[in-house]
Amino acid sequence: MNIIKIVNDVARENTYILENDSHVLVVDPGSNRQTIQNKLNQLNKPVVAILLTHTHYDHIMSLDAIYDAFGQPDIYVAEEEKDWLVTPELNLSGLSRHDDMADVIIKAPVKTFDLQQPYNLEGFEFTVVPTPGHSIGGVSFVFEQENCVLTGDALFRESIGRTDLFTGSLSQLKESIITHLFTLPKHYTVHPGHGQNTTIAHEKTFNPWFH
Repeated sequence: MNIIKIVNDVARENTYILENDSHVLVVDPGSNRQTIQNKLNQLNKPVVAILLTHTHYDHIMSLDAIYDAFGQPDIYVAEEEKDWLVTPELNLSGLSRHDDMADVIIKAPVKTFDLQQPYNLEGFEFTVVPTPGHSIGGVSFVFEQENCVLTGDALFRESIGRTDLFTGSLSQLKESIITHLFTLPKHYTVHPGHGQNTTIAHEKTFNPWFH
């Protein structure tokens, strides 16, 4: 599996395009719609699904556009944040500090994840684990065969997601990471929602939030 990262202008959010022999998966389509579309057009493979680690605006800004442009693939989100997609105050785009940007209201239909159950979408095999704390519906995607995990805004290189937003909880986030991420094999690569890649071993050793 090939993992392509696009760093979006708004909030330096990471969109990931996962590619196998026949299809692609899109994770967290952020603000740079044209860049994401150009890469998908270049790859020229069907989009099997769009996965959301959580629904803050910076992770969903191109969701409708990618959905419409690439055959209306299934969109998956945690049950707890499904309604946030259509509620700007909850996805944070509607807050007064973001008056300089349009409200994000997603029109596309969505499905909700079955947590901790194996998925196989056109050869993409992964498990969705709950990692709330940054937001109540935060999830991470564990790809066992590829020895990697996409952690959204739960775990970053030597840091963790902020917990001062709606439904955020520091204790819950740390417990999520300890329970569902730090129990993964140490050599797993971590692909976070912002910033550079890391590994489970590096974070267990050097992340200051756990020492």
